[in-house]
Amino acid sequence: MHVLITGANRGIGHALAQNFTASGDRVTGTYRGDQPAGDGWQQLDVTDPASHADLAARMAGDPVDLLVCNAGIYLDKGARIGAGFEAQKWADTFAVNVTGAYLTIEALLPNLRLSRAPRIAIISSMMASHERAPGGSYIYRASKAAVLNLGRNLAADLAPEGIAVGIVEPGWVQTDMGGGVADLTLAQSIPMLRARLDAIDMATTGFFARLDGAPHPY
Repeated sequence: MHVLITGANRGIGHALAQNFTASGDRVTGTYRGDQPAGDGWQQLDVTDPASHADLAARMAGDPVDLLVCNAGIYLDKGARIGAGFEAQKWADTFAVNVTGAYLTIEALLPNLRLSRAPRIAIISSMMASHERAPGGSYIYRASKAAVLNLGRNLAADLAPEGIAVGIVEPGWVQTDMGGGVADLTLAQSIPMLRARLDAIDMATTGFFARLDGAPHPY
């Protein structure tokens, strides 16, 4: 199986890449910087349409069985109303977390169409939920809710082609983004997250899954 993971040079993306590699799968990770992060990996700035076009050209004819849209940022962590939700943070967050995911999927559709059982996984968050609304983190919450909506609508449009789309949340994980007080270590989260990715198929397409596999509150 060929797995492509965006934002795979650190955190959850990097740990997922290691997990799939250990399983014997072929992994292509993307990274934003100038230096390769792994053999066969690809440079991609998910906010730049030209970068997506370059990636699509480099990968032309190469089937992708599972695309994991993982790249994300959290710029308003700890921000308070009136001091921290600047317009540029909204623009930058949505450019990565929402538009970046869409552009990646669009660019790699030809590769997914070459697979016998193509799947797309969108990494959202428990913070995407409208029912769970404890306040704060408005930009990040809104972006994850938006990418959840994107995933569910893509599932409807891609179903006739047999391309399954799953939206998953990895839990609150101890990474640079999650922080040291998060509930889960990477070692705890990744096996459960991998199970959620393995479960994506046409029977579950459009499903928003909790880390334990149960339906996530919308």
